[in-house]
Amino acid sequence: MKLDPVQRTILNLLQKDSTLSTQVLSERVGMSATPCWRRVREMEEAGVIRGYVALVDRHKVGLGTCVWVRVKLKRHGADVLERFEREVKGCEQVVECYEVLGETDCLLKLYLPNLEALSVFMHDFLLKIPEIDVTHSAVALREIKNETALPL
Repeated sequence: MKLDPVQRTILNLLQKDSTLSTQVLSERVGMSATPCWRRVREMEEAGVIRGYVALVDRHKVGLGTCVWVRVKLKRHGADVLERFEREVKGCEQVVECYEVLGETDCLLKLYLPNLEALSVFMHDFLLKIPEIDVTHSAVALREIKNETALPL
């Protein structure tokens, strides 16, 4: 879906505050409520807007440790990747997972309460997946930038 300038403005506003009413949104965009609502609805139906969420401060809910784990798989068959993906998708500590090019095959992002939880995650979950050959972890010392809004 190609976005027009009004749709981009709507998306930028919703990315900052998805609780805006259609009335407020339409005023900020400079159009009446019904056409504005239609624009939002079109983007929802097209999958441009996938949903609405509450952004939670991870530190305030006890998830102060951010860890990136690079994973190298033993083999690269479709069945191996499917099994690995199934395991990772079912693990709540993994908040992001990417298949990547380079020395490793996948990159996982975890939010955990502490380093002890990382040890438990590695021993009780990740290292029990038979498709994994090697892992490398990097613990974030501090968060410099973490944005959810896409640059439109």
